[in-house]
Amino acid sequence: MYKELPATVKSNITRSISVVFQQYMATIQWSENNFKMEDFILKWRNYINESPFWADKISVECKQHPEFHEEVAKKINQVIDKILNEPPSEDQVAKIEIMQEESNTHFNYACKAEATYVESLLKEKQKA
Repeated sequence: MYKELPATVKSNITRSISVVFQQYMATIQWSENNFKMEDFILKWRNYINESPFWADKISVECKQHPEFHEEVAKKINQVIDKILNEPPSEDQVAKIEIMQEESNTHFNYACKAEATYVESLLKEKQKA
């Protein structure tokens, strides 16, 4: 069912998962201990209900079919896995290290998205 969707809809689903996951992780300060998949799914559902830029392009029958939900769940896992396994760029690492030295802090970060979050925290700290 998911595979038969237009490429633009699949792309928008993927993008929405990525955006909401990163937003959710920022709200829990990228703490693995605070991560709850059900909380993320709730935020994602709210996001797609408030921003139906693709949701209205999928039939009600498709949305209600268990197979569709299974396929979307697999896509969610794939997107999260990809985000968590993309290493920070060398440029990010260098910038973060410089900012941490300047602010006498030490934030850990394991992936590019988390490094982006840390970088934004450090920039805010520099402004203060």
